[in-house]
Amino acid sequence: MESAKRTGRITITDVARHAGVSTAAVSKVLRNAYGVSPAMQERVRAAMAELNYRPHAAARGMRGRTYTVGVLLDSLRNTFFADVLDGVQEQLRGSDYTVLIGAAGFGAAEQSRTVQSMVDRQMDGLILVAPGTGRAEVLTTAETTPTVVIGHHDAAAVHDSVVDADDQGAALVVDHLVELGHRRIALLAAPGLKGSGWRLTPEVVLAKGYTAAMERHGLEAHARVLAVPYSEEGGYEAGRRLLNAVDRPTAIMAGADVAALGVYRAAYELGLDIPRDLSLVGYNDTAIAALAPIRLTSVDQAGSTMGATAARMLLERVEGRRAQAMRTTMTPRLVVRSSTAAPQGV
Repeated sequence: MESAKRTGRITITDVARHAGVSTAAVSKVLRNAYGVSPAMQERVRAAMAELNYRPHAAARGMRGRTYTVGVLLDSLRNTFFADVLDGVQEQLRGSDYTVLIGAAGFGAAEQSRTVQSMVDRQMDGLILVAPGTGRAEVLTTAETTPTVVIGHHDAAAVHDSVVDADDQGAALVVDHLVELGHRRIALLAAPGLKGSGWRLTPEVVLAKGYTAAMERHGLEAHARVLAVPYSEEGGYEAGRRLLNAVDRPTAIMAGADVAALGVYRAAYELGLDIPRDLSLVGYNDTAIAALAPIRLTSVDQAGSTMGATAARMLLERVEGRRAQAMRTTMTPRLVVRSSTAAPQGV
């Protein structure tokens, strides 16, 4: 292997020589090109495994493909994102694609820089999870880099979308709490992305569904929406504010489980029992919701399925799909646990 000795790295030429095929054949296998027989695939991949060959990312980029997928998140602390990432990884398992994560924070500028860095590194496609980046910038990016947006309900011709029916999810929660006897029901939803161009973010659709459900039950006078970050600290601060009020709610719905945990801590510090003194509902139904003693009632929006669907759509775009943009909507499901009960003394 003279070329490997000279460079210190196994090359496509070494793989071709070891497999007894042409370099063009190896290239076709690497690109999953049409017309490569299963026998050829097996032969070349066996040689790659025996030589511990790893395709050079920069070289692949110059040939038009890097086999990398960028996933944009605002925070790694939101455990719902772990479910989404599990779905992405599962869908891509067995392929040549590697997932690279950009946890950019909540700021639009930071997210924008992260997206641009992914584009500059010639990633083959992007999955943007509820991006805070301006919509115009996302649309511009999607015109040249295959993109799937998770969460935002705004439709576009240049990217695919995976959303949850957030208005239905909110209605499920309100109906459940009203059936238990609650009237003073508050909602914690993330702040809107003002000036971003996004009109139908998940929190906007969630709040609309909540308000409509409260009106349907004749409880519009008791409707209360607080804008808080989807974080444990955000939920804690909102919980302290609501639970210290004279007319404190008997039930609180948080737009993310991680925020509900903050409310849980606030209630505990104030000496309030869940669910005797306060019914609490989360959103996402993350793994932590099922843990004892939390046992949080939550809305399952199938995070893993959302991630897998987004990855499948993205690969179709990367491989050349140019048809009309696709949109998939998940149907939410309420998972009732022990954090909700009938209000006491109301």
